[in-house]
Amino acid sequence: MEKDVMQRIASTRASMSKGQKRIADYIVTNYDSAAFMTASALGETVQVSESTVVRFAMALGYDGYPGLQKSLQEIIRNRLTNVQRINLASNLTEESALVSVLKSDMANLRSTIENTDSKVFKNAIQCILGSKDVYIVGLRSAQMLAQFLGYYLNFVLPNVKLVGGGVLDAIDQLMRIGENDVLIAITFPRYSTRTVEAVQVAKAKGAKVIAITDSTLSPIAPPADYALMARSDMASFVDSLVAPLSLINAIIVACGLNRKESVASYFEELERMWEDSNVYSVKDGDGPMGGGEKKL
Repeated sequence: MEKDVMQRIASTRASMSKGQKRIADYIVTNYDSAAFMTASALGETVQVSESTVVRFAMALGYDGYPGLQKSLQEIIRNRLTNVQRINLASNLTEESALVSVLKSDMANLRSTIENTDSKVFKNAIQCILGSKDVYIVGLRSAQMLAQFLGYYLNFVLPNVKLVGGGVLDAIDQLMRIGENDVLIAITFPRYSTRTVEAVQVAKAKGAKVIAITDSTLSPIAPPADYALMARSDMASFVDSLVAPLSLINAIIVACGLNRKESVASYFEELERMWEDSNVYSVKDGDGPMGGGEKKL
């Protein structure tokens, strides 16, 4: 795993200049504030020039200050409490919240697109389709993502099991997972301990693991057979799930395309059942364009 900024500071501090050591000491003790400072603001805080801050970042092995800042944000995201998140977003106003949040979500989507490995994604899809049973675990804020994936994947595959939604503990529900199965684990900062444990159980039993998380620093990324990354940077105390949900949409669509004929046949039967059971209030031909408006 790539060294995080704290490890880099520890291994290079002895050779730093006096000014660089002041920067390092401030970052170590005030990482939650430093991660969101500009190079200029950080320099002013520790009383060094902006160029010294930039050189400090390069001395740690980064191309420039943005690389240092990104690395610092990566490692603190799972440490920030909701109180700290609110304090970091104190510059937001009610008027600016809409634009700020939407722009943040757009940035998360762009970053996810740029950093998604299409080969890893394709291999993960084949792993899902080739598995005997597909287990899905996502807890706390990731629970809605797991439920969404499980709901739609059930239309494509007959062997989907949502973990953590019943009276049994998530770990208890994985006792029958085996070598021919796959666990799709979903977690984002602050990472769920129970999800990490579920991954450990699955690996111990020989199952494949697909991680849906935010970075290589996530605790479920290293042990996963396939790690799919989606940015979830928050604008405040609320986790951004836009990019993770888009990635999950892509997984569902890709699986559906690989089972196109069987899915079509399945939906034809479902449509008849829905019609007989009066599941939807809008019937075929009742929509504004004369077509059906059914939604799953």
